Amino acid sequence: MNISPYAPSRSANDVEAVQNGRIYIERVNAPFLAAGGTGGDFRAGIERAIALGWLWSHESGTYVKFTDGGAALFA
Repeated sequence: MNISPYAPSRSANDVEAVQNGRIYIERVNAPFLAAGGTGGDFRAGIERAIALGWLWSHESGTYVKFTDGGAALFA
């Protein structure tokens, strides 16, 4: 299955970042799930966005940040 990294990234773009550009993962996950996405699709999309260099994830998994390349997608 080809999971699009765009949907979770778009959800992240819709969330206001907090300190130092941090976007808490639950703030991205909730609207994604509310729109009909599944937990597995969310995880796969986030992992693919990270692999493509669009998002950076903290080692704890509690937040992500847009990279310069990821931010340019939504500019």
